[in-house]
Amino acid sequence: MGRTNPTYRDAVRATEDRWADYRRALRRRDRPHFDRLFEHARAHADAGGYLNHQFAEILILVSVALEQERRIASLEERLEARGDGE
Repeated sequence: MGRTNPTYRDAVRATEDRWADYRRALRRRDRPHFDRLFEHARAHADAGGYLNHQFAEILILVSVALEQERRIASLEERLEARGDGE
């Protein structure tokens, strides 16, 4: 038997395609940030594919949140190393 859900990578691609009109309507300066969200989602394709969740959008959001959490932690570490942290 095959999978009943599309692969995570296919789901990310399809979701990005569905949001294409929204992306086009964004200001030019916001488009790279929007694109980065999907880069974050693709960065966790192995984990997303392993889970094979029925609602890929949830996996996409968790992947984005995870990458943003990593970036925040990295920035906090840099601030602490400079002595600017609390």
